[in-house]
Amino acid sequence: MYKIHLQRPFGWLGRTAMAAALVLAAGCDQFTEVTTLKMAHDLNEQTPVHKAMVYMADRLEELSDGKMRIEVHASGVLGNERELMELLQIGSLGMTKVSAGPMENFVSEFQIFSIPFAFRDREHFWNVLEGDLGREILESSERVRLRGLGYYDAGSRSFYAVNRQINDPSDLAGMKIRVLESQTAMRMVSTLGGAPTPVSWGELYTALQQGVVDGAENNPPSFYLSGHYEVAKYYSLNEHTSIPDVVLISTHIWNNLEPQEQAWLQQAMDDSVVFQRKLWDEATQEALDAVKAAGVEVIYPDKEPFMESIRPMHESLRGQPVYELLQRVQNDY
Repeated sequence: MYKIHLQRPFGWLGRTAMAAALVLAAGCDQFTEVTTLKMAHDLNEQTPVHKAMVYMADRLEELSDGKMRIEVHASGVLGNERELMELLQIGSLGMTKVSAGPMENFVSEFQIFSIPFAFRDREHFWNVLEGDLGREILESSERVRLRGLGYYDAGSRSFYAVNRQINDPSDLAGMKIRVLESQTAMRMVSTLGGAPTPVSWGELYTALQQGVVDGAENNPPSFYLSGHYEVAKYYSLNEHTSIPDVVLISTHIWNNLEPQEQAWLQQAMDDSVVFQRKLWDEATQEALDAVKAAGVEVIYPDKEPFMESIRPMHESLRGQPVYELLQRVQNDY
């Protein structure tokens, strides 16, 4: 006997052969019962995040003695981040990974990660994420039918440009800078004097090449693996934001798991976080070495002028819920 949940036939999924693929199945034969979760994301298989998902799948199968499995589908075969989150919300997909930046469009608490210089350093950042506040932010997504299981490291985001060094905020004046689809990210670039320009990730290489934008901002592995270093020859490590990736599961799927299955899955997630952070550190150094070897000028600017320029943005948040979160981040950890 089989219990199967099939995806509904969305038009924008018609390009894949998986439109009716299995989301959560409990296949029972005379020997065993296996629960299979389908997980999709839009990154390629070279990334530390994808490798961590594969590690999580292996750990889950090990912890459950083969009773649970995760099928990981990479490279956006089932849609972009927003489309995948929508599939989770209706229970037509089990799990996904999204950037915490666009998550603020679904849940306001995630806005804290897009606020520049909200965290003092990497140690402070992880103290928050691994503490009570980090868990509260993850749980806040349940009200939109998305359960946060944990955070993956996505490093710190810094500016890169095609034709200009960025040593301080004044260098951003008049520059068209690609940003995430995040109101906070757009406001940050405006506050620093640039012109925020949302461009999809898949179109950014061409946008840099053709002058649609003058630069962008991202972490070193993404800057390298995307090939953007071939066009943008100046990389300024001002590290203005630390925006993690978030692993989500559909609350519909989560609530249909047995308590023991939930425990196995959460443990596999937690183990994969440790694995992914180590991979991320290695990938970051490899990326910086590679882009330098390719002729990119990596700049290490004084961060204080950027921090000073952004203080009015922090103060302008007074009276908003995210300002209370910012105060907790900066005062309680």
